[in-house]
Amino acid sequence: MERRGMGVRARTILCVAGLLAGAAPAASAPKHLAPVPPATLALMAARNTAPSAPVLLRAYKQESEIEVWKRAADGRFVHLKTFPICRWSGQLGPKTRAGDRQVPEGFYSVAARQLNPNSAYYLSFDVGYPNAYDRAHGGTGSALMVHGTCSSAGCFAMTDRQVGEIYALVRDALAGGQAAFQFQAFPFRMTARALARHRTDRHIAFWRQLKEGSDRFEATGREPLVGVEGGRYVFAPYPDPEVEALALARRTEEEARIQALVAEGTEAVRTTYADGGQHPSFTAMLRRAGAFSAAVTGGIAVSGGATGGITVTGGPTVATATAYATPAASPFAAFIVPAGLGEVSRPEALALAGREVVVIPARRRPAAPIHPVQVAATEAAAAFVPLPAIETEPSPFSRLRLAEEPSRLTLAASPEPARPRFLTARFAALP
Repeated sequence: MERRGMGVRARTILCVAGLLAGAAPAASAPKHLAPVPPATLALMAARNTAPSAPVLLRAYKQESEIEVWKRAADGRFVHLKTFPICRWSGQLGPKTRAGDRQVPEGFYSVAARQLNPNSAYYLSFDVGYPNAYDRAHGGTGSALMVHGTCSSAGCFAMTDRQVGEIYALVRDALAGGQAAFQFQAFPFRMTARALARHRTDRHIAFWRQLKEGSDRFEATGREPLVGVEGGRYVFAPYPDPEVEALALARRTEEEARIQALVAEGTEAVRTTYADGGQHPSFTAMLRRAGAFSAAVTGGIAVSGGATGGITVTGGPTVATATAYATPAASPFAAFIVPAGLGEVSRPEALALAGREVVVIPARRRPAAPIHPVQVAATEAAAAFVPLPAIETEPSPFSRLRLAEEPSRLTLAASPEPARPRFLTARFAALP
């Protein structure tokens, strides 16, 4: 009975873990030929695009998201779906050398030859690092991928289900005639506020180049025409003058916003990571899996350690289980990592992800100076409401000449109570 009961409980754990992770269902077609899900096809139809239409991907480290954009019938790219990133590694900033665990940042090109249907990480494609910019700066490294399995050493790691759908989307676009799709990789969403807050970062000059390309895309819905000159990203004008005018206007507006935010005293920060991060949805999923593990094991909480061992906590005592070579080898693996995520790389580093260090504190905006307002007699009647005249007595403490004799003080109030104004006092000696 005990063995049978344990078997049922183990099966229950595996099933619930699979539900938490959204494990990919078995499919009759080979995984690299699996069709785009019907719900996504419906989204395409609603956005006036098709599976064979060109595709463009945008990735954001700090937000841990990859966006898929498709070109619509009017020539503009429209947002199709956003996929949460299960794991990325390193810090904010570009990749510079092999082994630095940095996920690339920049503008990359992905052709059909870069798709890998036989990946050890379910499915994958190479983003194209190093590109011309990276090579100009001595960048080294290779095989920087978007792949399945929640483990990263410089890659964008997704779940198997997610990468399967992304793979199908880019595969169909390339089969439809797109020679290569653009992969835009950013440290964070390139808003004016984000650039103002990171203005003291050592990568700010590079990030301003990325923002120019991001702004051009967001203003026009057209893929930015990217080149590299003198070790910098440059962007060719769009052939259509009206489209180029939109891009230039957006650049002017964003530069003005950045300057205004800095002038207003927006704080400057540096964002640090122990080793990359993941989307909050996956963090919450792992926590739920851990809580469920504790519940079904009679209050024993199980967590992965830095060495791949298992720390088991039950009541007031703490014991360390065998340090298995890999978390998957542990008999507690079903409790720790929900099915579909695979081996989560460096889970202990996720607790120290995205810490902001304030470099320049925010400065309070000074109150607007209050100046006396003198209103001409002809304007006062129309713009202000007269108040009763106040007759004063001479004051021995005042230095005003009129204080030596009775005088009249006349005031006027603004007709807008929510916007009070202070006016100059008008003194006149009583007749």
